[in-house]
Amino acid sequence: MSGIGAILDGVRASRLLSILLLLHTRGRISAQRLADELEISVRTAYRDIEALSSAGIPIYATRGRNGGFQLLEGYRTRLTGMTADEADALFLAGLPGPAADLGLGGVLAATQLKLLAALPPELRDRAARIRDRFHLDAPGWLRDADAPPYLATVADAVWTQHRVEVRYERSNRAVVERVLEPLGLVLKAGTWYVVTGVRDDHRGPRTYRASRLLAAAALDEPFERPAGFELERYWADYQRDYEERIFQGTATIRLSEGGRQLLFLIGSPAARAGHAAMGEADSAGWAETEVPIESVRHAHHALLQLGDDVEVLAPAELRELVAASGRALAARYG
Repeated sequence: MSGIGAILDGVRASRLLSILLLLHTRGRISAQRLADELEISVRTAYRDIEALSSAGIPIYATRGRNGGFQLLEGYRTRLTGMTADEADALFLAGLPGPAADLGLGGVLAATQLKLLAALPPELRDRAARIRDRFHLDAPGWLRDADAPPYLATVADAVWTQHRVEVRYERSNRAVVERVLEPLGLVLKAGTWYVVTGVRDDHRGPRTYRASRLLAAAALDEPFERPAGFELERYWADYQRDYEERIFQGTATIRLSEGGRQLLFLIGSPAARAGHAAMGEADSAGWAETEVPIESVRHAHHALLQLGDDVEVLAPAELRELVAASGRALAARYG
């Protein structure tokens, strides 16, 4: 493997490393499959295999319908083709808290030890510095981390594609029983969500908050994942749709410089939109903007957090509610 770095660089070196890792993980693989995986021509795949062989990698070919390329049995490689940034990313990616929630804390630790052993000395030292200097903490401030009691049960069902019978408490406190077909788990700001189908319900995937599961038992019933389902794409669409559903209107407000700094208090999506729409500050330092709101009542309480650093211009109902609160506070405090 060390010969590759001496004679090749850039895109091709990265591709050769990918081929080597594919041979490690897949066993025998055809030139056509390599070409498809790496989006290259079959001729290029043959050339790359030849380059690996020339660099001392023990690859041999078998012919026939089930033939292909594979590594000599027992061959192992050190990850000397990994860049420093790639090694850093691997050690930053392992969140010990979430791994422990899923029952994988020990697996994560063992994997990192094996990776450290495989890295060359210079990257091994760099990985140790990463662990000493960076820690990723998923939950937000002033809130407890989600610790759903049935998370490991659901995670196992996601992996094995088996149904789970659950009792679930909805946001309105109603308790329902469902048989879920869990497709994936998402950790969002310290909160775990289950993306799942529901048996005999063909309306598509749903999202359940894992901490609201009151009971969960795995069933000996496998299920088929929906064709073409991608968890990352589903979650991006879900978040966008959620924001569109929850924000039913807008409020026009003026903010002082202090108010602009405190705008995060009304929530990240609304604050983000407010900063994006912010106009130029006037001579007194006040600037006008629009923020999305869930309802007039919700906006009333949210904007009161900004004190006298905000003035509501519209809608009129919201302006009057904030004004009434101001008069009540003034009367109370004399």
